[in-house]
Amino acid sequence: MSVSMDFIYQGELRCEAVHGPSKMKITTDAPVDNLGKGEGFSPTDLVGAALVTCVLTTMGIKALHENVDMRGARAQVIKEMQSSPRRIAQLIVKVEMPSGIPVEARSKLQHAAEACPVHRSLHPDVWAPIDIVYPD
Repeated sequence: MSVSMDFIYQGELRCEAVHGPSKMKITTDAPVDNLGKGEGFSPTDLVGAALVTCVLTTMGIKALHENVDMRGARAQVIKEMQSSPRRIAQLIVKVEMPSGIPVEARSKLQHAAEACPVHRSLHPDVWAPIDIVYPD
């Protein structure tokens, strides 16, 4: 399946992206430590956002198959950059699950998280652990 997206460089290290099918727009800005204004997501921030939303979505698909309600799950990603060469060094993901997730579903949800397409697409040099925390 292919998806068309269009991009416009707006100047001052800012870009606008338009999702073809939905026409939704996002804007990126270079980070302050790389000559930008840091007024929005940087391109590498979007990699972290893509990872976490993919993890949650893939877990959500598995939860549907397992008849598990994971609404209210929250996640955080901490992105660390490497300076030379400049690249993403690590994306540390923490998922906080709501209470009531059956113990027998937890390993399946962990496997789904680690099998998400974005996680599988990351370069092996990017350290990207996924920690899933259950309150009960």
